[in-house]
Amino acid sequence: MTDRVSWTAVQARRLDRHFLSRPGASPADVVAAMCGAHAQVRTAAEVSVALRTGGTTDDVRDAVADHTLIRTFGPRGTVHLLPADDLALWTGALPAVPQRSTMPSAVRLTDEQTDRIVEAVADALAGAELTADELTEALVDRVGSWAGDLVMPAFQGFWPRWRQALATAAHRGALCFGRDRGRQVTYTSPRRWLPGFRPAETETALTGVLARYLHAYGPATPQHFARWLSAPVEWASALFARSALRPVDLDGERMWLNADDTLPGRRTPPALRLLPLFDAHVVGSFPRELLFPGVAAHRCLARGQAGNFPVLLVDGVAGGLWHQRRSGRAVHLTVEPFTTLSAAHRRELDEQVARLGEVLGREPRLTIGPVTVGAHA
Repeated sequence: MTDRVSWTAVQARRLDRHFLSRPGASPADVVAAMCGAHAQVRTAAEVSVALRTGGTTDDVRDAVADHTLIRTFGPRGTVHLLPADDLALWTGALPAVPQRSTMPSAVRLTDEQTDRIVEAVADALAGAELTADELTEALVDRVGSWAGDLVMPAFQGFWPRWRQALATAAHRGALCFGRDRGRQVTYTSPRRWLPGFRPAETETALTGVLARYLHAYGPATPQHFARWLSAPVEWASALFARSALRPVDLDGERMWLNADDTLPGRRTPPALRLLPLFDAHVVGSFPRELLFPGVAAHRCLARGQAGNFPVLLVDGVAGGLWHQRRSGRAVHLTVEPFTTLSAAHRRELDEQVARLGEVLGREPRLTIGPVTVGAHA
């Protein structure tokens, strides 16, 4: 007989395992528990991690500076912070995730060209930190002018052809972000900072990533895992089938936990939490209809995608939006609950606002009111 679990208990455990119920771990431990922190918007990633550590965004920046956190391309080919200790795991797993190029065939890199680019990237960055333009020059010198052809549509112009392989190079362990040079990012080799680094064996890494995901976001289905990883469902289903898992029933749907995991207990989620843009909890948690009930599905999701708006969690589910604006030594916070907050929720909100002020090192000022759609925090 399949064990049944409740959504309330599942959400409570997810928040606990994400250090959102009991903050206090190091930045690296927190990011490991989250299965990576989405860092396309760097300031949002710093807030996301710091809220879980009991520290500040300065602590997160320090962890990047001392290379205990590595900024690189992670799940879905998007920029993430990953723990240095886990980089071998991720670079062992991510190259095995099937990818489909959206580039027109006349522009697309062949497999052979991709391999040549990755090899050249590894060589060019072995002892250097290069900007995108400098890396383009280095690759043209090594593989030929075709690598630098401006054929990739990007913003208001075009990028060189080789940049199609940027995330692939990171996934294979040839590239990560270096130190910023003014307003320009640089790229370097993770081997410069992690002596002896090498990607883990593929199958071990894949089952390891799945186990990490289910520990943080389980129970889940192959469809959930595939969507989080931007992978084909058939591929994810095959990985589930060859892994040691146990089935559970969540609201009538068959889902999976790690075989050695316990069932979620009879606990309730924290009353209220403020989560920034692209917070890992909302990006990786499914089912969406349970996490974003009612009006939240329309206000907090963008074409079904989570993470595009800072979310107010109320009793474990999306119950509002929020926005921040920094001015001098103050941070002005506007919070829009979708329902009237109880007295207990208001007390928790005041505590969360004070905590966010500590994270940012600014004096928080709270307003309860409507949030403009598209406003970011």
